[in-house]
Amino acid sequence: MWKSEERRAEIEGLFNYLHEHPEPSWEEKKTTAYLKNFLEERGITVRTFRDIPGFTADIGKGKPVTALRADMDALLQNVEGEYKANHSCGHDAHMTMVTAAALMLKDHLPEDGGTLRLIYQPAEEKGTGALRLVEEGVVDDVDFLFGIHLRPKSEIPFGSASVSINHGAAMFLHGEITGRDVHGARPHLGPNAIETGAEILQQLRHIHLPPLVPHSIKMTKFQAGGDSPNIIPGSASFSLDVRTQSNEAMTEAYEKIQNILRRTEENGTAVELTQGAEIAAAEISPEAEKITEAAVRMVLGPEHTYPRLTTSGGDDFHYYTLQRPHLHAAMIGLGADVTPGLHDAGMTFNREALFAGTDILYEIVLESFRQ
Repeated sequence: MWKSEERRAEIEGLFNYLHEHPEPSWEEKKTTAYLKNFLEERGITVRTFRDIPGFTADIGKGKPVTALRADMDALLQNVEGEYKANHSCGHDAHMTMVTAAALMLKDHLPEDGGTLRLIYQPAEEKGTGALRLVEEGVVDDVDFLFGIHLRPKSEIPFGSASVSINHGAAMFLHGEITGRDVHGARPHLGPNAIETGAEILQQLRHIHLPPLVPHSIKMTKFQAGGDSPNIIPGSASFSLDVRTQSNEAMTEAYEKIQNILRRTEENGTAVELTQGAEIAAAEISPEAEKITEAAVRMVLGPEHTYPRLTTSGGDDFHYYTLQRPHLHAAMIGLGADVTPGLHDAGMTFNREALFAGTDILYEIVLESFRQ
């Protein structure tokens, strides 16, 4: 479908701009303004939100309503010695493919045969953007919802795609151990926060979940003590990263973590746990997956059509279906030769994948209208 060199250059220019102007979660204001102007110059009306970045746009009219979601935010990380926003998760590519597909579909949608909704979503990396857009009502009347995500070469080879991504659930927890410092020569006068942390760590390793459900629970930060080596710290802070392949297992893991912390308090320290971002496991619609399979087969051929990809990574895309169960949703996994890997500060990919991904999204929308 990329017979026009002018159109190809236009889309490459769009990607280059987005790649070179990353913005972190909830700060995607310039990205919003640029994409809004880009679409409006091409005759597509945009609806922005009152107090958050991101926007939606509708093309066509009638039922069904099929939505394509593009995540917008970049990661904050150290890039060659500089801490800054960086598109190392492919969101610049996702925005480009959704926009390119919209431009192609703008002139090819059947009259009154359905509505294409574009959803440009902020703050996917925080795990909170999708929930906020649900509150804005962007999917209340949507029938089908689709996303796309670049995949590492270790998962799917370039030139292929999976019909959906079965993401796992993730939860990030912050803990505070509160006690009082005591003299290093008198350890019997108060609890040692470091020993409390070590006990928590040991107990976490003994949490048992159903063995057929992939999961991991690990401490990713622990801070205690100061500059004086003769003071036993009574207070400390820590962080936990919890992953499970199902939402039910995540609920069970969280309950068991809370039980561990309650038992630890018997040592004389107070432990307070605060829940940070949480990402739900995928709830994939068979109806939506049937559509994505047809589209991938049409664009890449049966030999390059991969089945559902299971990964321990997460994406807040799945909150749309959990909050609005009427939705038929699936996310494509696009082989793109991502190296060294997603979230690596030096992440690169084969940019030819942009055009295959765009063609798949184009066919997905038309196939959903035929359904």
